[in-house]
Amino acid sequence: MILPIVAYGDNVLKKKAEEIPVNTPLSELIADMYETMYNAHGIGLAAPQIGKSIRLFITDGTVLEEEPELKDFKKVFINPIILEETGDIWTMEEGCLSIPNIRENVSRKENVHIRYYDENWVLHEKTYSGMAARIIQHEYDHIEGILFVDYLPPLKKRMLKNKLLNISKGIVEVEYRMRFPMAAKARV
Repeated sequence: MILPIVAYGDNVLKKKAEEIPVNTPLSELIADMYETMYNAHGIGLAAPQIGKSIRLFITDGTVLEEEPELKDFKKVFINPIILEETGDIWTMEEGCLSIPNIRENVSRKENVHIRYYDENWVLHEKTYSGMAARIIQHEYDHIEGILFVDYLPPLKKRMLKNKLLNISKGIVEVEYRMRFPMAAKARV
């Protein structure tokens, strides 16, 4: 089932998500998240983006064919903990399904060492690099209540203020279902 993606301005996107009790059945939710993400042409989706404040995110970087390290990068991360971020800092343009039509440069470290459960509640501890690390860091930020625009310098944030407010009000063109926190107020 395709779920609406929560837009910028919703409180669920700013809250630190709750840990999920081990062995909680999640297969239906995970399937819905993948369907929602694919419908929106995303490469990652965190549970807060569908209005659920739980520590779960999914990724599928396999569509980025120009990135060979993402060939098998379709993963489910349950209760992840980033243990370490290492390497050089590299800057790249990022976007977000919850903040449509805005892309900005974000600086992140090139490697991430993470512990997480997969969809079968098997515990993993692994280091990811490059684009895989960036996708993980971006989605992990969501379960920590952080958005990529939070990394922008104050001047850049001020320049985007009206665009972000319009997204909150639903004054934005998107090709996927969204839930806008201020849409009702915008129509009054």
